[in-house]
Amino acid sequence: MGVPLLQVDAFTHTAFGGNPAAVCLLEAASDDAVWMQAVGAEMNLSETAFVAGRTDGDLDLRWFTPTVEVDLCGHATLASAHALWETGRLAPDVEARFHTRSGLLVAVRTDDGIEMDFPARPVEPALVAGIELLGAVDPVATFDNGHQLVVELRDEAAVRATTPAFAELAGAADRVWVVTAPADTERDADFVSRCFGPRYGIDEDPVTGSAHCALAPFWGTRFGRDELVGHQISARGGRVSMHLRGDRVTLGGNAVTVLRGELLA
Repeated sequence: MGVPLLQVDAFTHTAFGGNPAAVCLLEAASDDAVWMQAVGAEMNLSETAFVAGRTDGDLDLRWFTPTVEVDLCGHATLASAHALWETGRLAPDVEARFHTRSGLLVAVRTDDGIEMDFPARPVEPALVAGIELLGAVDPVATFDNGHQLVVELRDEAAVRATTPAFAELAGAADRVWVVTAPADTERDADFVSRCFGPRYGIDEDPVTGSAHCALAPFWGTRFGRDELVGHQISARGGRVSMHLRGDRVTLGGNAVTVLRGELLA
């Protein structure tokens, strides 16, 4: 019998928007990282999630890009929780408790979608080499948190105009690159962003939950607010709500299943 597999578009209300993730629903946790990485390469999405139940009622969760296993992924966690509730593996009123390489992550259903409890990842000012590889950008400031390099630009137009040299960017730093700026006044969001991870097999990620773990405290400090909305302006686009709570951040969004099947190998 095959492994149930769903493809879910996360951080969107509509199919073919947001960020697609594959979700493999395993009968038991697997230590076969070689197999999981092969599945991630086969799915060729920014992340493939592997979910397995535990004897204590919680869940194990791992995430793989087409080339590497990652420590934290927001959209594939959202997709996994959505898949568990949609398939009846979790009752609608039961929270999803995921044990991951970034600790315990909890997702709950709300009237507005799904909310997830994630670690905040504040950034610090830093000199960043290789800025020219993002194209003709004029940074306001640059930051690092050990996971992402955040480049603040002046406005939304500058974020849209960013044209990375992906092959060169892949070798510039062992980080994901995030460009961000205040949102245009007519947009229903506080800030916009784009996210590039060619080092990890993802040239541009459509919507990046883990990046918003850094963007939430960054823009929260700038705006003096704990409640924020971010719009990732990739080609697919997506919306992330955020609520800062000390060293944690609640990320909120919606998800849509676009494919169900079985993994036979």
